[in-house]
Amino acid sequence: MHQVLIIGCGNIAGGFDADRAADALPFTHAGAFAQHPDFAVTACVDPEEGRRRAFQERWQVGEGAESVAALAAERGRFAVISICSPTAFHADHIEAALELKPRLIFCEKPVAATSGETRALAERCAAQGVLLAVNYTRRWAPDIVRLARELADGTWGKVRSAMGVYTKGVVHNGGHMVDLLHLLLGEIELVSVGAPSFDFWDDDPSVPALIVSRSGVPVTLTTGHAGDYALFELTLITEHGSLTMLDGGRRWVVRRAGESDVFTGYRSLGEPEFSDGEYDEAMCAAVANIAAALDSGAPLASGPGNALAAQILCETIRDAAVAASASRRTN
Repeated sequence: MHQVLIIGCGNIAGGFDADRAADALPFTHAGAFAQHPDFAVTACVDPEEGRRRAFQERWQVGEGAESVAALAAERGRFAVISICSPTAFHADHIEAALELKPRLIFCEKPVAATSGETRALAERCAAQGVLLAVNYTRRWAPDIVRLARELADGTWGKVRSAMGVYTKGVVHNGGHMVDLLHLLLGEIELVSVGAPSFDFWDDDPSVPALIVSRSGVPVTLTTGHAGDYALFELTLITEHGSLTMLDGGRRWVVRRAGESDVFTGYRSLGEPEFSDGEYDEAMCAAVANIAAALDSGAPLASGPGNALAAQILCETIRDAAVAASASRRTN
């Protein structure tokens, strides 16, 4: 049985599953670890006592403390330490976690406030032999993994273009989109940016942008406003049809190309085929991957390499948009 310490007792730690059935597919760290037979969440840390006690009661966690130091745990006790605190605290909490000598740290994204810090922390983990898993959740969603294989093996033919829409900050939620594009299309780079919209974070605007993959696939990123509603969707236009991910991956719409039944000699897209996505399975798959990494050395589906690549590009998009906006105001 691998013991788990969770740092931060908010929504992604366990809150999103607090009122859901125990056997429902979990959206949180605590929920996913609770459903895996090889893990037990035995301790948690959060400075807010009420939230911490509620977390302990909901997830039957025996030990809780306001800080890692106050927990006074022995080194090597925890196989996994989950970092679920706000981004601004990630660096300090990873440093504190490393003092406890876990075998693996499972961190929410971004790993740190800047890509430079993320790189340094990843190097610290590697130097100490600690695995670092980063929760770019869709890298564990089974349907996304299948789609990545299908795009790579030519099942859908050539990818002609992609269009993504997101809210709540280019580094935060936009990072999920950029990492997803990396997975599906390979390496991508920035072409141009639009005006930033500070729709949630004071220092992390949502930014529309034009991007291109190394193979020449053009990508349009656009934004909504987090104050209106959450939005995270992606459309791929391919040689053999279009695929649209809805509701963050919980639903899909596919339209397959074929001969037009209206205009002779033309090909067109067929009727929409709706299906449920497998995003809800991602957290259980992440914990299963973590177990395999600990027990048999399996590679992590999401780690410091892809996390750093996504953060660097997102910071490039953000900084270009903020600089362009400042230049327009002074001219």
